[in-house]
Amino acid sequence: MKTQVINIAIGIGLMVFTGCASNNEKSDAYGNFESREVIVSAQTRGEILSMDLEEGETLKAGKLVGWIDTSGLAVKKEQLKTQKGSLNAKLANINAKAEVQKEQIESLLTEKKRIERLLEEDAATDQQFDNIQGKLNVARKRLESINTQKQSVYSEMKVLEKRIKEVNTQIDKCKITNPIKGTVLEKYLEPSEIAAPGKALYKIADLSEMILRVYISGDQLPLVQIGQQVEVLIDKNEQENQKLSGTVSWISPKAEFTPKIIQTKEERVDLVYAVKVRVNNDGRIKIGMPGEVNF
Repeated sequence: MKTQVINIAIGIGLMVFTGCASNNEKSDAYGNFESREVIVSAQTRGEILSMDLEEGETLKAGKLVGWIDTSGLAVKKEQLKTQKGSLNAKLANINAKAEVQKEQIESLLTEKKRIERLLEEDAATDQQFDNIQGKLNVARKRLESINTQKQSVYSEMKVLEKRIKEVNTQIDKCKITNPIKGTVLEKYLEPSEIAAPGKALYKIADLSEMILRVYISGDQLPLVQIGQQVEVLIDKNEQENQKLSGTVSWISPKAEFTPKIIQTKEERVDLVYAVKVRVNNDGRIKIGMPGEVNF
């Protein structure tokens, strides 16, 4: 009799356990976490003099983390500044000549007025007036010539200033400046190695906010919209999940075949839509970690 009671109790327990297991609901979508990664590349060619960063280090946006050799550019800049100094000296000399010529013109104008008064009194001759007028015309021509030289120097100065500005821009490109706040994921080059335009220096990503890319079916699509708050699940241990809050930030406008890494062989031929969910990361989420979503 006792044996029958025990068997009945075990049977009831198995039924309860099976019923609980069958009530476990699956999530609406599955995927993996990714981050917005930025590959920082060199903008100029040269030896890397310094690059003060290590993988795993958190950097601020705008931080100067290194330099590419600028010695050639520095020499070129000094040469241009020397040329500019020579032009400034030449311009000062031309301005001095112009001032002397202006004074001479003022003196000739004064003399011309005096002769005009004398002509009115018949105390001067037309030849005297013609002579002073001729001298005045020559002085004015000389001043025009001096002003032309001045404009030529100004033009040369503008060209030099433009070249100096270009060199400064090239020097700025030798600075390795971190573009975003984030964590260094990979470092590709070290000091003393040669950088080249477009050559990757390091990879950085902002891990404070992660992106969970999941795939949904066409039947689920009407239930999802951008800006929607969703429940995100990540593994706590082998049996339990941790709940997080997420926001739908992007829905693919076109269907695609289910990625092979996501679904079973039978489901790989199904058409699905990719969805991105933004999730604030307190350090528990890692790149590539699996996640689940409930809409």
